[in-house]
Amino acid sequence: MTETAAKADSANAKTMTILVSKGSLDWAYPPFILGTTAAAMGVKVNMFFTFYGLGLLLKDLDLQVSPLGNPAMKMPMMGMHIGLPNLAAALPGCEAAASVMMKNLIKRKGVASIPELREAAVEADITLIGCQMTMDLFEYTRDDMIPGIEIGGAATFMEKALKSDISLFI
Repeated sequence: MTETAAKADSANAKTMTILVSKGSLDWAYPPFILGTTAAAMGVKVNMFFTFYGLGLLLKDLDLQVSPLGNPAMKMPMMGMHIGLPNLAAALPGCEAAASVMMKNLIKRKGVASIPELREAAVEADITLIGCQMTMDLFEYTRDDMIPGIEIGGAATFMEKALKSDISLFI
């Protein structure tokens, strides 16, 4: 690409800011899939992790999925899609079993894991920002987080979002 073409391409570059507020296994996929896809398409991506979404930046991930209160969660089993009644979902061990089943399904279908998607986000130069207020609230330190993230507050998010062509709340 010529220098002039690179400048023109840069001038037309799009930006996207994603506010990531949930940290369960099923809610971790949308921001990472959308962010890494956008980055692969040349979009400058910022991801701001707040409240339970902040847990996705922890060095050690232990992501779970809960069928409780999630009527849309129907797993492919025995040739059909089976949901779990809320009463059964409230039983001890159900969340752990559902999480194992979901992780096995993800692996069996060849879907990238959240650690793999997070690494892809880092490699794609996506700006990962941990919410300072949430870190203080939940008593996390920078040492608890993966290396290379930025730390910022609501003003940091607003600065990025106001300059973005696309802003998403997930």
